[in-house]
Amino acid sequence: MPDLLNLRAVSGGYHGQTVVREVSLCIHENEAVAVVGANGAGKTTLLRIIMGQLPATAGQILFRDSDLTALPMHKRARLGIGYAPEGRALFSEMSVEENLEVGAYLVKRDERRARLRHIFSVFPKLERLRHTRCRLLSGGEQQMVTIGRALMSAPRLLLLDEPSTGLAPKVVGELYAALKQLHVEGLSVFVVEQNAYAALRFAERGYVFEDGRVTREEAAQNLLQDPHLVEAYVGQREKTTNS
Repeated sequence: MPDLLNLRAVSGGYHGQTVVREVSLCIHENEAVAVVGANGAGKTTLLRIIMGQLPATAGQILFRDSDLTALPMHKRARLGIGYAPEGRALFSEMSVEENLEVGAYLVKRDERRARLRHIFSVFPKLERLRHTRCRLLSGGEQQMVTIGRALMSAPRLLLLDEPSTGLAPKVVGELYAALKQLHVEGLSVFVVEQNAYAALRFAERGYVFEDGRVTREEAAQNLLQDPHLVEAYVGQREKTTNS
């Protein structure tokens, strides 16, 4: 399969401090990929560099053969990258529908309505809550809105930052079932997670991220079956289940 996103020896960080170090990875068309690693490994920083919230201080970022490395965030979004950030960043006093429409504010009304209908088909609960203020939603419902807002731009690639954080296991299962539906429809998905069990069950291929570097790349099922990886990361499933 051709590459959709390609990182070539990308580095970057905050305030002159390098957090992501010479990372090379790729995502193919119509592929689901997970990056797993401990909290503080640099996973969120990696997504922010891909999306343009932070500059790459070295290396190259290619998306469908277009060089994104120096492009601002809004131009990367227009090329077809959706981003659901950690922490959700919703407008708490606005309704579900209003938050979703923010993701397609430049789109004509008829097309925006059609995209809303698609989001509601993926997350039926949101249609019932469409006029509810987001501050009144549960954590799982807010995460659905965050993902839905990213999907309103009709991206080819969806970036997800720790989507299962703070959610009960049942809600995590529902969320990843919806992501699986979107992936089957043709969406490429790149998810970074501390909850390695959920992410690797969903993905087709996985990267292990440690101290700002990719230390391993393999089929997701192979990573799940590795006892050392299970001990280090997949054990997060037990912590989530018991919390």
